Amino acid sequence: MSKARLAAGLLALVLTVTQPLSARPALAASAAAINRDANAVMVKLYEKHPDAKKLAAQAKAILIFPSIYKAGFMFGAQYGEGVLRRGNKSVAYYNTVAASYGWQAGAQAFGYALFFMNEGALSYLDKSGGFEVGVGPSIVVLDEGAGKSMTSSTLTQDIYALIFDQTGLMAGAGLQGSKISKIEK
Repeated sequence: MSKARLAAGLLALVLTVTQPLSARPALAASAAAINRDANAVMVKLYEKHPDAKKLAAQAKAILIFPSIYKAGFMFGAQYGEGVLRRGNKSVAYYNTVAASYGWQAGAQAFGYALFFMNEGALSYLDKSGGFEVGVGPSIVVLDEGAGKSMTSSTLTQDIYALIFDQTGLMAGAGLQGSKISKIEK
C-alpha cells in the first residue's frame, strides 16, 4: 500500500471518528430520555454497588452520564449527555466530550456517575465554564471493593466517580482530555 493511500485512509478514519464532536444535534437526547436512562442505570448501580447508595446518601448532588460512546484509531473521541440531580430532582444537563491521541484502537460504550460530596466541588462545576476532569476538585474513581471500607469518616474527597456498563473493546495508551459542560435541554 502506498504512503498516499495509507495517509488518505487514516485521514478518512480520523474524520469519521471525530465527526460526533461536531454532529452533537444528531446524538442529542431529550431531557426525558436522559432522565429515563439515568433512572434505569442508577437502579442497576445501587443493586450492583452497595457503596453507590452510601455515596448518594451523603452527596450534595450526582451527575449521571448513562451512556458515553468512545471510538478511535490513533485519534479518538468520546461523547455523552447526562443529568445533574440534587436529591431526586433533575436540576441541569451536561455533556462530556473528550479527544485522545496515541496508540489506541477500538470502540466502547460506558457510563459513569460523579458524586459531589461538598458544595465547593459542585459550585466549581458551574463557575468553571466547563469542568475539566483532572483539573480542579479532587476526583477518586472507585472500584467494586471500595464499599467494604466506606464510612462517613473515610469519605474525604470532593468527588467520587463510579464507572459502569462497559461494553466493547478499546485498547491502547494515549493522552486524553475530557471536559464536562452545561447544556440546555
